[in-house]
Formats: sequence, C-alpha cells, structure tokens
Amino acid sequence: MPDAAEGKTRVIQWATGAVGVEALRGILDHPDLELAGVRVYSSDKHGVDAGVLAGRSTVGVSATTSFDEVLQSDADCVLYTPRSPSIDDVCALLASGKNVVTTSFGFHTARADGPDKDRLRKACEVGGTSLHGTGLNPGNLGVVLPLALSGLTRDITNVKVQERADWSVYESLDITFDQMKFGSPVGEVTPECKSLKFTSDLFREQVWLVGDALGLDLDEVVTDLQVIPASVDHEVFGRTLKAGTVAGQWWRWTGRSAGHIRVEVEAVWTVGERPPSDWPAPQHGWTITLEGTPSAQAHFVTLASFVRDVSLAEHVNAASVATASQAVNSVAAVVAAPPGFVTIADLPLIRNRHAVARAT
Repeated sequence: MPDAAEGKTRVIQWATGAVGVEALRGILDHPDLELAGVRVYSSDKHGVDAGVLAGRSTVGVSATTSFDEVLQSDADCVLYTPRSPSIDDVCALLASGKNVVTTSFGFHTARADGPDKDRLRKACEVGGTSLHGTGLNPGNLGVVLPLALSGLTRDITNVKVQERADWSVYESLDITFDQMKFGSPVGEVTPECKSLKFTSDLFREQVWLVGDALGLDLDEVVTDLQVIPASVDHEVFGRTLKAGTVAGQWWRWTGRSAGHIRVEVEAVWTVGERPPSDWPAPQHGWTITLEGTPSAQAHFVTLASFVRDVSLAEHVNAASVATASQAVNSVAAVVAAPPGFVTIADLPLIRNRHAVARAT
C-alpha cells in the first residue's frame, strides 16, 4: 500500500462502458485516488483524454488500446470493468504488482470451478497483490446486506436474495440479446449455454460466499432455470424480440447443506413480458430475507433520485453508478489487504468517506 506521505493511490481504469465510465468519474472525483491510465478497446477512444471520455474537462491522461502500455505503467490498482474478462490479462496485471478490483468476476474465486483460480492465485503470489470482485448483485446487495442483517439474529435457517427486473428499459442490447440470450429460441436458453453459464457462475460464487461467511456448511450449489416465450413482439430500443422467443427467465441458485436449502439467490428477469402466475412475484429491485430467530427482511431499490424529477434513463443508469461506486470505494481496502483472493466478507465495511455532492 502506498505511504500516505507519498501521495494518492494510483488507479488505472480498464474499460469505459456503462459501468466503466461511471468508475472513471468516481476515480476522478475521489480525493484519495489519482488516475494513472485508462484502457479502452475502441480505436476511436485511443488517445482521447480521460476527462473527455467521462464527459468532463481534460485531465491530462490519455486512453490507450495498448495492453503493454497499461502493464508497464506505474499504478497501485486496476479497476477492471469489461463485460467479458480475460483471465490472461488479469493474471498479467496481478503478477506485475497491480492489485485488481473488478465488477466482472472474482466474487469468491476460491470457490470457482476450473483451473483459473490456481493461475490467479499464483499471479497474486508473484506480484504480492490482491484480486477482489465486487458490485451490486452479485456484490453489495447479495452479500453485504445479508451479512449486516445477520448481526440481528441468534440463529439462521435460510437466507434468500431475490432480484426482479424488466430488461426492456436497459439500452445495453448486446447484453440483453447476446449475453443473456433474450430473443433466442426457447430450446437454446439453458444454464449450460456459454454466455449464460458465465453469468450463472457469478451467482453460484455468491451463494458459496454467503454460506461460507455465515458458517452454513454448504455442501453443494444447485442451479435451476425456467424460461417463457414472448406472447407478442416486443420493440426494445430499435430491436425486435419476436413472439415465441425467450422473453422471461427465472433463475434459482440454491446452496444446500445435508439436503436442506440454506442460501437462495433468485432472479426473475423479463423483457416486456408479464411473468406467469406460478413464478415468484417479488417487488422490482432486490429483497433480502433472513429466516431465523428473529427473521429479518429488507427491500432495496436504487434510483437517480427520490426527490428530483429525472428521466427514466437516469434512473436506469443509477445501477451502473452504484456498481462502479462500490468498486471505487473498495480500492483503498483492497490495496491494504494481504495478497490473494479478497472477498466482500474479508474487507471492512466499504463506505463513502467523501460524500459531499459534486457541484454540477
């Protein structure tokens, strides 16, 4: 961790999509962080000042498409927010001595399937660095809130995290149609579909993390998916989701101990379609329920404002701001953490220590 006398923590922002550009703004606004670089994928953004990419005045840091330039730069941490992560790139960053905070994966890497966790662990050892996955859900809502509520209980029987969202209001069509497979034939949308498996694995890690953090002795995490077809064509930001293709997904990830469900993460996602009556009907947003002694429940929504009259687009973007802010505000704690995998449960409570609103 850099000595306070030496100045600010130097951070590279990797990717400037919906979440990445909000993270970039967060770094620029944070009094304890210094922007050390910006990694972009588009040639149109190469050489553009980071302030311009953030919709601000120039700051004297130019974005680059060069991985080698980022790898060789002097930085304490990389805030890594691409939609599809590269394990090779992250391993190289970690081994070069740069901590990585990411919203793309790594929520509980020790419980991840496959060989990647061994490569990432070795990279942390070589670089003396930490890898931390965070965000909204998976992330703060799916882990921090259940853990906070658990402090009110004497015992816990079951933890449930529910998410309800209509994706028709999100303009990220590549995520809606390509990654999440809405608009695809019903028979093609399964938990083993490549892009869906990637997303599913993130939530599986979240279930393991809640179970491990609360000592619930999980011995397996089971994935279930039901889908429904669109009853009519739906127009989504200029793209048509055709009748008969997938317009609704009900996911359940259940962590079980000796056959008993102890942790559940449930998502009801639709695109302009009403869920069937036999599906659960949580409120829009996120609901966290702990069944125990006593039981506790909290419902969470994030909006651009609860008092100002703002556009729907601003309300929708609030989730990206929240996701990015959780990551930005985690940087100092991750840089200070011991090398290795660092989960949300390992860190102290992440909070905004500089919460004065920016003048606009």
